[in-house]
Amino acid sequence: MTDEATINFLTDGGQTPTSILDRLVAYVDEAQQSLDLAIYDAHLEPELADRLLDAFAAAEQRGVQVRAVYNELGKPDDGSDPPVPKFSKAAPQAGRSLLKRLTRSVPFKAISGIPDLMHHKYVIRDRAAVWTGSTNWTDDSWTRQENAIVVIPSADLAAAYQIDFDQLWTGGKVENSGNLDDTPASLTYDGAPLAVRALFSPGRGHEISELIGRRITNARTRINICSPVLTSAEVLKALVARIEAKTIPAGTTIAIDGPQMHGAISQWKHNDRASWKVPLAETVLASGLVAEKPSTPYAPGTTHDYMHAKMVVCDDVVMTGSFNCSHSGEMNAENVLEVDNAAFADQCVGFVTGVHARYATVAGSTPTPPRSELS
Repeated sequence: MTDEATINFLTDGGQTPTSILDRLVAYVDEAQQSLDLAIYDAHLEPELADRLLDAFAAAEQRGVQVRAVYNELGKPDDGSDPPVPKFSKAAPQAGRSLLKRLTRSVPFKAISGIPDLMHHKYVIRDRAAVWTGSTNWTDDSWTRQENAIVVIPSADLAAAYQIDFDQLWTGGKVENSGNLDDTPASLTYDGAPLAVRALFSPGRGHEISELIGRRITNARTRINICSPVLTSAEVLKALVARIEAKTIPAGTTIAIDGPQMHGAISQWKHNDRASWKVPLAETVLASGLVAEKPSTPYAPGTTHDYMHAKMVVCDDVVMTGSFNCSHSGEMNAENVLEVDNAAFADQCVGFVTGVHARYATVAGSTPTPPRSELS
């Protein structure tokens, strides 16, 4: 096992599902004591699912305790029938729900997605390492979406994730999770010191948005963003202030998912409480900084090729994980890594600017209402 943080970037058509599965299985195979999984969505073709489930079974056979929490809609308070579980809506036509099979294989708890999502994608190994990022365990996530996978070998960082997992495991609900204040762990990356800490929502959801907004406000050399949507008031206000003051650093890029962002704006226009955000979003979109991926609008059975990476780079600090720059992200169960290291930030800027360049000259897509299960 490496003693350095690692980050892997996924692009639309840039890798095979087998290559991602190889990484995940190798991570699982190193477990000797425990594996705690918090997974929003998992759908893989049978051959891939079999191999991953075999890895979990082999871990249990060598004495590893495996537990999983996943997002599922529960029964509404009014007693009516629950909606279809989120994970089944995201199933590719030829796919099979790995979540359903996983829950028959290892101890699990379904975390009610009412009203907010259990949106994590992390695995804690032996309370000493964390696999996290924006990447769900689906064929489309691994082949048709922009995403990131971060692996941090740190007992200090793993302890923070363990608190969050235990809150979800014990409480069984999104609410009241993420109630912790992490302190930076010290690692290395490319031979230089790397400081990293974790933040979790909903417990620290608004603080995460405020932190991102402050980073944007104070950035001196670069601002580079990938986010499916930009709907957080703090993020929008910070960007608009820099744009209108003409103090945006040279080379600033923003890459978003076009249909999801325009769908959000469309909803705001019909909502008196949110309509004030429309001019902020339109100012950002008109700034010349934004590239929109024309993804396939959501519908059952369609390809899920969203711009799905969640990454903000300000100077030499990176904020990445499962957290969209959105108000809903503040309310969901999410996690963010705040990483301070110049070389790590350089790698992330290369990815973000590459995504921006790919879609900067692509015509926009037809707006469609956003759906929280897309991310």
